[in-house]
Amino acid sequence: MLALVVFGVAGFLAQLVSGMLGMGYGMTSTTALVAFGTAPAVASASAHFAQVGTSLASGVSHWKFRNIDWRTVGILAVPGAIGAAVGAFVLVSLSTDFASAWISTILFVLGLYVLVRFAFLKLGKLITDKRPGAKFLAPLGLVAGFIDSTGGGGWGPVATTTLLSSGRLEPRKVVGSVGAAEFAVTVSACVAFLIALSHEEMNWVVVGGLLVGGVIAAPLGAWLAHHLPPRVLGTAAGGLIILTNGWLLLSTLGASRTAIVVVYVGLVALIVAALVNAVRSMREEKRINALAGEDDIRETANR
Repeated sequence: MLALVVFGVAGFLAQLVSGMLGMGYGMTSTTALVAFGTAPAVASASAHFAQVGTSLASGVSHWKFRNIDWRTVGILAVPGAIGAAVGAFVLVSLSTDFASAWISTILFVLGLYVLVRFAFLKLGKLITDKRPGAKFLAPLGLVAGFIDSTGGGGWGPVATTTLLSSGRLEPRKVVGSVGAAEFAVTVSACVAFLIALSHEEMNWVVVGGLLVGGVIAAPLGAWLAHHLPPRVLGTAAGGLIILTNGWLLLSTLGASRTAIVVVYVGLVALIVAALVNAVRSMREEKRINALAGEDDIRETANR
């Protein structure tokens, strides 16, 4: 019962981050499972099985808030599902030691990318008239799906950030569309894991906890995506993933205690600087948006 509650809380927090940012459920939940000593392939499989329910709940929630562009979902989902299936078979074929190093490296890099993305870069608010097409979305889905399965997460960080950077959809529809396409990607990965793994290796209590917590959090995450600025939460989530997977990666590589301390002092300094900059950027964006709103009011009054 305690395990169900613990992983239920983990699933709730992971889906809360994912629902708001369009990324983070797989990274967060897989990081927690690997930290508790779960084999990398089983950790990724467990996170994906739980995501079947959470991604469906998230997709429905985003649909209700009109956050979805269905054309983008349709083009992105099929190659994403193919990439996820291939990635699942690749991960299961790796040795446990190599898989641990691989998955910790992928999650660390993704966490770093999320932190830098939300703390220091513009979030892609410029929208062009040209919508994303198949030549852009199909390769993106294939790569994102492969990384998602082999790294225990990555669909959101790769697909969401790339679409945001392109400026071809408004941010809330990027988050909603990527979240909706994730359902097909997750189902494909689960089928592949079922074929490649033995049923005895799976811990269904863990899957149930992640699933229940994630489903409960899905509507709240969609509401937050519609209403709240994501900078600070994205930076904090990236920082947490970096700290956890940095420890796992250094331990796997056999780093000395001194080296671990030095690296972690640098990581903590980076995260603190990122949080400070994220808050500063958020305040600046609010100020600019307020000034833009005042200009619009003046223009309307002068007509």
